Amino acid sequence: MRARYGIPLGITAVGAAGLAYAAGFEARSFRLRRVTVPVLPPGARPLRVLQVSDIHMVSGQRKKRAWLQSLAGLRPDFVVNTGDNLSDPEGVPEALDALGPLMEFPGVYVFGSNDYYGPKLRNPARYLFEKAQGKHGLNGNAPAVGVVHNPWEDLRDAFDAAGWVNLNNTRGRLKLDGMELAFTGLDDPHIKRDRYTRVAGGPERDADLSIAVVHAPYLRSLDSFTTDGYPLILAGHTHGGQLCIPFYGALVTNCDLDTGRAKGLSSHTVDGRSAYLHVSAGCGTNRYTPLRFACPPEATLLTLVGRRG
Repeated sequence: MRARYGIPLGITAVGAAGLAYAAGFEARSFRLRRVTVPVLPPGARPLRVLQVSDIHMVSGQRKKRAWLQSLAGLRPDFVVNTGDNLSDPEGVPEALDALGPLMEFPGVYVFGSNDYYGPKLRNPARYLFEKAQGKHGLNGNAPAVGVVHNPWEDLRDAFDAAGWVNLNNTRGRLKLDGMELAFTGLDDPHIKRDRYTRVAGGPERDADLSIAVVHAPYLRSLDSFTTDGYPLILAGHTHGGQLCIPFYGALVTNCDLDTGRAKGLSSHTVDGRSAYLHVSAGCGTNRYTPLRFACPPEATLLTLVGRRG
């Protein structure tokens, strides 16, 4: 009898240990990714950009709050928040508390679907099924119904009051030590709130650098930004795949971006034009799937330096 039950019990024990690790350790094992991107004019002084994304704040997440607050010690030149700050309608005060020290620095932001709507309990395997069917977000799926509406207006008002620039389907600027930085942003393509026609036209010629910002890196947005000539695109949304296979990587991105670019710095090329693409794996999870495996939560410090040559 022992031989009959030994293997199933062993598999169960390994599975339980994996879940305990994914939820109890890795999901709270916060990391800082460092990346260098050569996009500034030759000879320009480096700029340090802190990108935070997919915080998915839930009330009571003290360790996450403290870690986000500690990032202010990096003294970035500016902050880029690529959305999905919430995973709880009651999470706004704690999200703002976590970001408070960072809001002392210049910054820009876009929103993601979870800033607008609360998450729903769903089978994680549905991401694999939807990928196989070519369905992502509301692109091919029925519109969301019966969802919880998050108080995103409170987030917006606090960010605006701190001087962060709202880039949801609009443009904005930051001036840092005499350097003019232009930004073009989109509202979240995952729920079809993106309106590229409102911001089309490409980089602003009188700026030292133009950066494109979007929450979900759908190909239609990346293609438009790249075709228009933006040298750098910043995005989030993918969670880096969240539940990954060691030495292989992500299985899904929850959008139509390929899994090979689920996180980190890569490039995007359309019709011979290329842009740097940085996708943050984010530092949170949906409140109903508080797991990460082979994909630690992160923020990124991007050092922008002069172009070679």
